Order: sequence, then structure tokens, then C-alpha cells
Amino acid sequence: MQYIAFDAHKHYTLASVERPDGGIVCEERVPHERDALRRFLRRWERGSPVAVETIGNWYWIVDEIEAAEFIPKLVHARKAKLMMGMVNKTDTLDARGLNQLQRTGTLPTVWIPPGDLRDQRDLPRTRMVLVRQRTQLKNRIHATLAKYALTVTEVSDLFGRQGRELLQQRLDALPPQTAFATCRLLEQVEALDRQVRLFEQRMQEIFERTQEIELLMTLPGVGFILAVVIVLEVGDVTRFAHAEKFAAYAGTTPRVHASGGRIRYGPLRPDVNHYLKWAFVEAATVICRHRRRHPQRHVSQLYERIARRKGHAKAIGAVARHLAEATYWVLTKREPYREPRLPQARHAKSGLVHGGVSASSY
Repeated sequence: MQYIAFDAHKHYTLASVERPDGGIVCEERVPHERDALRRFLRRWERGSPVAVETIGNWYWIVDEIEAAEFIPKLVHARKAKLMMGMVNKTDTLDARGLNQLQRTGTLPTVWIPPGDLRDQRDLPRTRMVLVRQRTQLKNRIHATLAKYALTVTEVSDLFGRQGRELLQQRLDALPPQTAFATCRLLEQVEALDRQVRLFEQRMQEIFERTQEIELLMTLPGVGFILAVVIVLEVGDVTRFAHAEKFAAYAGTTPRVHASGGRIRYGPLRPDVNHYLKWAFVEAATVICRHRRRHPQRHVSQLYERIARRKGHAKAIGAVARHLAEATYWVLTKREPYREPRLPQARHAKSGLVHGGVSASSY
């Protein structure tokens, strides 16, 4: 067996091949041309592991590795860099470092989703991009109205049916050039509305209401779209050892700094699955908006409790973490979501867990 590492870039890959004893067999720059990586790999022993970092174009590189009958090892790039601990950075050193981690059995790998799943993920991920763009445009329109003291307070949704009528009245009161620019922004919002609806219609057609989706829709704040996002991004839930691991992967656990008997919790981690994080934060935001309608729900009470002490943002984070951990158990046990059975309120400083979430963590 040989160890192979790819340090991939936009237009080329620096490949390094080593023997089990660490001896370098070959180091070569392979251009990103059709079948070039496959031809390179066929020169070496089939079935050997090939390490490649989670860069933007890893999809087709993994496909090439599998087509050449080698074993792809998708590497957690940030963890690998920390473990290699090199002061200098070059393509050659990076590739050799990956092979060193392979030889010692410490290569930090991540799960490789199948090709069909990677393809399906493009639908909700692109929809998310469009929704984010639409939100930016809406925020700019709100800011423009605020500049001229024309804020609409009569309705909660400025871009709903009633809100559009009030918005049109405010547009007539704007200066001419500002009104022209705002009307163009509104047209873009309407165009994005149509595109988002097309994606949602496509998702309704493509994705069946499987048992996993139906189970996830029992979670508070989770509808069909968010359930599809969660199912596609989770993939095989058994790859997570426990609920806390999954919550960390979903970006709902805060950073922890403990020293000298003092514990400080920081912001949510950045090196996570941002699509899952978005889904759980979105669901938590829905819960926040409708908590007055369902005051008896655990998630509503959790939000209110944390918000009173530490503000809206940390309360949303606490609810998102609860939903993430609940998702793990719902998918693992294949049972609908149930309201947690909690003892009487405990003091927050005790650090005891409230419904799967430590209140002192936020």
C-alpha cells in the first residue's frame, strides 16, 4: 500500500506519493484537466488511500479518486493544519503533512456524502442564497424608509399583502431619485420571490415525505423546507457518537474558555456545517416570533428564560442547540418530538441541564 495526498488548488493539484516507511516515491503537479488525476493515480497501487482537503472543488476530485479505484479520505482542513503544526507553508509541505498524518493514523477525516446526495443538496443551498439576497434587499428598503422617517408600523410584514399597499404610499413620499432606486430594489425582491417559489415547488416535487422528514416536522419551528435541509445535511446520523457531537457539528454550541476555576462562553463556532446552523437558527427564530401563541411549550419558555438574562441572540442560540440535540434523538430513536419532562426550575448557576441545554452556557 502507498499513501497519496492531494494539495488541490483552482487550476492544479500538487500530488505526493509515499511508501509506508515515509520514503517519497513521487511529487508531481497535476493540471486540472479531464481524466488527468485519474491517469496519475493509475500509475500507483490501487486501493491506496488518497487524502484531499475539504476545499471548494473537492466534489469532482473525489469522483476521480473513486473512478480510479482508490480510497478517498476527505480531510478536515483546519484540524489537519493544527495537527501538522508547521511554521512554513508550501504546497509540498502541505501534501507531505497529510501523508504523515495518514501514516500515523491521525488524519482528521470527515464523512463523504454520496454523489446523489451532493446533487440534491444544491436545491436547498441555492434557495438559501436567494433568501439571503432577498433579505439584504428588504433590509435596504427598510433602511431607506427609516432615513426619511417613513417607517411602516401598522403591519409586521412590510412585504405582505397589506404591507405592500402601505409601502407604495411611502414610496410616493420619497425624493424622486431615492424613490426610483427603491422601486428597482422592490422589483428585485419580487423577482427573488418568484425564484424562491420555484425552488420550493421543485423541492416539493423531488423530495418525498419520508419517515425522517415527517419526524423532523414534529419539531417546533420546523416545516417541510427546513426538514429537507436537515435531512440532506445530516445524511447518516449514526456517524455522530452522541447528541452533543451533532450539536457541535451543527454550529449550535458556544466556544468554551475555562481557566483558573472560571468558565467563559464565547460566540458560536465558525468551523461547522453552516447550512445546518442556518436551519436551526431559522427554526429558533420562528419559535421566537410565535412564542406568545404557544407559551406552554418548552422552547418558548427556554427562549424567555435566556432572553431575560442574556438577551435575544443568546436565547436564539440556546433554542437552536435544543433543536439540534432533539433532532439527533428524533432521528436516532425514530420517534416524534416530545416535550421534555423537566423538574421544577433550577438555579441557572448550578449548571444543570434544562431540556438538553445548559442554561449557563449562554
